[in-house]
Amino acid sequence: MRLALVGNPSVGKSLIFNQLTGLGVEVSNYPGTTVELQRGNTCFQREMIELVDLPGIYSLEGDSDEESLVRRYLDQHETDAIIAVVNVTRLERNLYLLLQVAEYGLPMVVVLNMADEAIQQGLEIDPGPLRDLLGVDVILTAASQGKNIDRIIPAARAATRPSKVEVPYDHHVEAAIRSLGKMFGADRKESIQALQGFGDSPDLLEAARMIVDEIESRHRMTAAQIIAANRHNFARQLADLTIKEETPLPRADLDSILTRVIPGIPILIGILVGMLLLVFIAGSFLEELIVEFFEVFALQPFIALGLPPLAEALGTSILLALQAGLGIAFPYVFLFYIIISILEDSGYMTRAAFLADNAMHRVGMHGGAVIPLTLAFGCNVPAIMSVRLLHSRRERIIASFLVTMVPCSARTVIIAGIVASFVGIGAAFSVYAIVFVLILLTGLVLSRVTPGEQFGMIMEMVPLRRPDPKLVMKKAWSRLSEFLFIAMPLLLVGSVVLGLLEFFGVMTVFEGLVEPYTMALLGLPGYSATALIFGILRKEMAFETLAILAGTANLGAVLTSLQLYIFAVVTVLFVPCLATITVLLREVGSRITLAVTIYTVSLGLLIGGLIYRLLA
Repeated sequence: MRLALVGNPSVGKSLIFNQLTGLGVEVSNYPGTTVELQRGNTCFQREMIELVDLPGIYSLEGDSDEESLVRRYLDQHETDAIIAVVNVTRLERNLYLLLQVAEYGLPMVVVLNMADEAIQQGLEIDPGPLRDLLGVDVILTAASQGKNIDRIIPAARAATRPSKVEVPYDHHVEAAIRSLGKMFGADRKESIQALQGFGDSPDLLEAARMIVDEIESRHRMTAAQIIAANRHNFARQLADLTIKEETPLPRADLDSILTRVIPGIPILIGILVGMLLLVFIAGSFLEELIVEFFEVFALQPFIALGLPPLAEALGTSILLALQAGLGIAFPYVFLFYIIISILEDSGYMTRAAFLADNAMHRVGMHGGAVIPLTLAFGCNVPAIMSVRLLHSRRERIIASFLVTMVPCSARTVIIAGIVASFVGIGAAFSVYAIVFVLILLTGLVLSRVTPGEQFGMIMEMVPLRRPDPKLVMKKAWSRLSEFLFIAMPLLLVGSVVLGLLEFFGVMTVFEGLVEPYTMALLGLPGYSATALIFGILRKEMAFETLAILAGTANLGAVLTSLQLYIFAVVTVLFVPCLATITVLLREVGSRITLAVTIYTVSLGLLIGGLIYRLLA
C-alpha cells in the first residue's frame, strides 16, 4: 500500500513523515523532474506500507515544478490514499489546498497538526463539523510531541472513500462545469482545471476558453479568480465551524524585536558571531582531547610495535586519518549542525530572511536568498539545491556563485582547526571578514552584469517555537552521518593511497616539482599543493591531508603562522568540493559551473598571493 503526504510548507508534514518511517528514508528525483521526493516504509500489522512526502505547496494552480509534480502525482493516482496535513493555527489558508486535493476523488484522511500551538494561542478546536462535512476521518495531532501520530496509519489504511465535499462555485462556473462534462465526459475536477487554463485535452481547453471569455465579460474577473475566491470563502466557512477563539495565553511579542532593523540586525549579527565563537572554543577543546587520546593510546603504541616498514606506513596512515577525521573535523561539524538545527526549528530563519531582504536586493536577490546562504554555513550541497526556490534564473546564478564562497562547516573546520587553534581567534575571524567582503563585492558585480529580472519576496513567517532537543539532535545526527559514512571512508582510502605514494617516493617527486611554484606564489611547501587537491574531494580533507603529510596534527610545529593562515584562506576560497560541483551541474548547467570553478580557483590563488606579498 502507498500513502502520500500533502500539505503547505511548514505544517509539520516532514516531521510526521520521519516519525512514521524512522530510518531508511530514500531521497530521489521524481521521474522527468529535478524535484526531490522522500520515500520511506513502515510496517503495520505485518503489512509493508510505503509513504511518500510530496513537496510543500500552497495550491495546485501554479506552474512551479513542485505544483506541477503534485498535480501529476495525483492525476496518475500513484497513491492509495492521501494524508492531508494541515496547520490548525492557520486553518483557512490550509483548507484552500485541501479542497483542491479533495477534487481528485482519492481516499483521504485529514491531519490537523500543531494542536499544541493552537492551545497556546487560545484556540478551541472541534474537528467534528469538519469530519461531517468532508466525510473523511479527521485526526488532531501535535507532531512535535508525538501526540496521536500512531492513529494516522490505521486511519489512512482504513480510508476507502474520497471526500464528499464539493465547493459551491458561482452559478456561472457551475453551469460551465456541467456543460463541459456533458460535451467531453470530463469529471468535475477536469472541468475546473480546464476553466483555470490547464489540462491534457486540447479540445476541452479550447471549449473552456470560449466559456471563460463569456464568464469574464459578465463578472469583470477571470474564471480563475472567481474559482479561487469561492474556495477561499468556503475554506473560511469550514474554518469558522472548526475553530473557536478563546482568551489567548499571554506571550511575548518577540517578532516586534526580531524583525525590526534595530535591534534585529545586531541580534542577527550577534547570533552568527556567537555561533562561530561557540564552534571555535568548544570545538578546539574537544579536538585537543581527541587528538591527545589518539596520540597517547593509538599512534605511539602502534609505532612501538616495530612492524615491517610497509605495514607501519599503512597503519600509521589509517590512524592519522582517524585522528584527523574524528579528532579534527567531527567536533566542529557536529557542533555546527546542532546550532543550525536549533535556528531552523526555532523559526528564526524566516526572521533572518525578512531582515536581510534589503541587503539581498543590493546583490541582485531578495531576502529569501538568505536561507540558501545560511544553509551554506552547514553545507554548500543542500544550499545549492535550495537555490531552485528563488524565482528567476538570474537570482539562481548569482546565488550559486555566492553560496559556493560561503564558509561551510568543512571550511569552518579548516578555519577553526588551523587558524583559531594555531594562530588565534582574531585571525580566524579575519578569514571570515575577507571572505564576506569578497562575497559582497562579487554580488555587487554580478547584480550589474547578470541578465534577467529581479523579483520581490513573499515568504511565510513561521511561528517561533521552542526547539525539541531530541528532534534537534536527530536532525544534526542525520546530517553528520553524511560526514561519517561518506567523508570518513574517502579520507581513509585517500590516506592509504597517500601512505603508499609516500612510502614509494612518488609524493617526494611531486612535491619537489611543485614546491618552487607554491613557494614563489604562496610561500607554502610542496605538500600543501597535494592537500589542496584532496580538498576538492571534501573540503575538510585539505586540512586532514595536510596533517597526514606533515606527519603530525600539531601543524604549528612544522609551519609558520603566516603559512597556516595563507593555506586556510586559499583552501576556503579555492574550488568547491566535488559534491557541490556535481549539484551545480544539475541545478545551473555546465557553463555556470565552469565559470564558478574558474572564478573560485583564481580568487583563492590571487588573495593568497596578495597576503603573502603584503605580510611576508
